[in-house]
Amino acid sequence: MWDALWIGGRLATMADARAAPYGAIEDGAVAAKDGKIAWLGARHELSGPAESLARTVHRLDGRWLTPGLIDCHTHLVYGGDRAREFEQRLEGASYEEISRAGGGIVSTVQATRAADEDTLTAAAKRRLLTLLAEGVSVVEIKSGYGLDLENELKQLRVARRLGEDLPVTVRTSFLGAHAVPPEYKDRSDGYIDAVVAMIPAVAASGLADAVDGFCENIAFSAAQTARVFEAARAQGLPVKLHADQLSDLGGAALVARYGGLSADHLEYTSEAGVAALAKAGTAAVLLPGAFYTLRETKQPPLEALRKAGVPIALASDSNPGSAPLTSLLLTMNMACTLFRMTPEEALLGVTRQGAKALGLGASHGTLEVGKAADFAIWDIEHPAELAYRMGFNPLAGAVKAGTARGTV
Repeated sequence: MWDALWIGGRLATMADARAAPYGAIEDGAVAAKDGKIAWLGARHELSGPAESLARTVHRLDGRWLTPGLIDCHTHLVYGGDRAREFEQRLEGASYEEISRAGGGIVSTVQATRAADEDTLTAAAKRRLLTLLAEGVSVVEIKSGYGLDLENELKQLRVARRLGEDLPVTVRTSFLGAHAVPPEYKDRSDGYIDAVVAMIPAVAASGLADAVDGFCENIAFSAAQTARVFEAARAQGLPVKLHADQLSDLGGAALVARYGGLSADHLEYTSEAGVAALAKAGTAAVLLPGAFYTLRETKQPPLEALRKAGVPIALASDSNPGSAPLTSLLLTMNMACTLFRMTPEEALLGVTRQGAKALGLGASHGTLEVGKAADFAIWDIEHPAELAYRMGFNPLAGAVKAGTARGTV
């Protein structure tokens, strides 16, 4: 028998939009066994009465069931906050000016270094619980606020701990090349030497699933980033990149050259960068929360990404400075309103394409037999409502690895 069976709902499988928008199955059923999807289809295709097929039967009463949502780019583990910088930007200071004056990432580094693991865990758990309350089942968490080996590993340990304490799959990224710490002021090449030296220890710890970087005028050059990627490659770790957010330094093409999992931000990416992503099969991760918070006006090249067939994921970019956002539903709305994505593209961006951006496409992101039985159940009449409404959370229940963790 199956462990559990959900019947009488509408399934947004997100697996094959050619058959129907959202890959929808009306009056569908989905079964789980050993934490994975064992069967799905129209309810009338079941081989017998529901109670004879599964130990537990859940009735959806017409609700929509989607894959669990995936937030594929976050910085959830950090100390302190940067509310004063929010005020400064409203008073006319730019993100770059604040960073060069010792604010920005470096101020969060100081607070994160000062905090112990329990303090960081408690604060990050509150942020993560807010995401889980909106149907998130997979989250990526970066380091990058330690900027030395001890504190980077501290952040990564906290991220792993969150995945052990809560019903969520956590993927981690080592973001040592996030900013130049105070002790390396005006010595960015020397700090990159330090990051390269950290990577073998990070790999040996087993705490990182990927290596990330920030290729930008206020961070690191393409040549410096390439050195980090070479070190990651030597340790067998996949790479991803904060690319072309504030200017076009060729970040998209750079991470594509290394077969990267994703290129993230992309507001200033050129046509050549888009072509490189398409050729490499690297996902584009758009982050409308940062675009909104920084009041950016240069939009990512959405139409070029569409035409090139680049997978387009969405994420919250939850962080204390440029995206103090813990709502993937609001992220979807922003993507539609600010970038003119369709609601279906937005939902794909936080399911199928989000999984692709984390290298989890074979196991997560769609409702298909053999994939993780991670579901979100919604009190809505149409999936477009998930991107349409603001400040509205219609989650009726959630399922992680076949086990219900909500009200349905």
